[in-house]
Amino acid sequence: MSDHDTPQPSLSSHTVFDEWPPELRALFDGTLADADAGFTASLCAADRAHRVRTALLGAGELLAPDARTLAFALWPSSRTAQAVTATGRATLAFVFDDAFYQVHLDARRVPLDDVPLACFVGTIESGEIQRVGYARLTNGIVFELTDAQPALARWREQLEWLKRAASAAA
Repeated sequence: MSDHDTPQPSLSSHTVFDEWPPELRALFDGTLADADAGFTASLCAADRAHRVRTALLGAGELLAPDARTLAFALWPSSRTAQAVTATGRATLAFVFDDAFYQVHLDARRVPLDDVPLACFVGTIESGEIQRVGYARLTNGIVFELTDAQPALARWREQLEWLKRAASAAA
């Protein structure tokens, strides 16, 4: 038997989910307690012309109020916000716990009075976790807060808005 006939250990794994794994619920619980200050997720949405629009979001712009929901905030004039509003679909991608996550969302904008951001509430259509046995993903897109205290204060305010949006959407 030659080496190429020997069964090889799996080099990758692929897991599908339709509810947030507990460790992600903890990351997106709105407390910022388990959030890495540099955690970044890429939220993508295709516009009506099929161009992909992307927004980079930190932990203070994402809230999972329950096992199947994600509330997120975008600048209302951004092309990404316009694409999500027009299509009702978005995909969130990020690196967490040595794996690549991709979460497909059905989303709608929830108008709130006196809130300068566009708040959206989405339901998980499907999620995927991809890992490889030969390497660890240590990070994806990462940012460093240049002035952490004002950013964290803004995130806390944004998370309150997202809680309001999630309640209004329920």
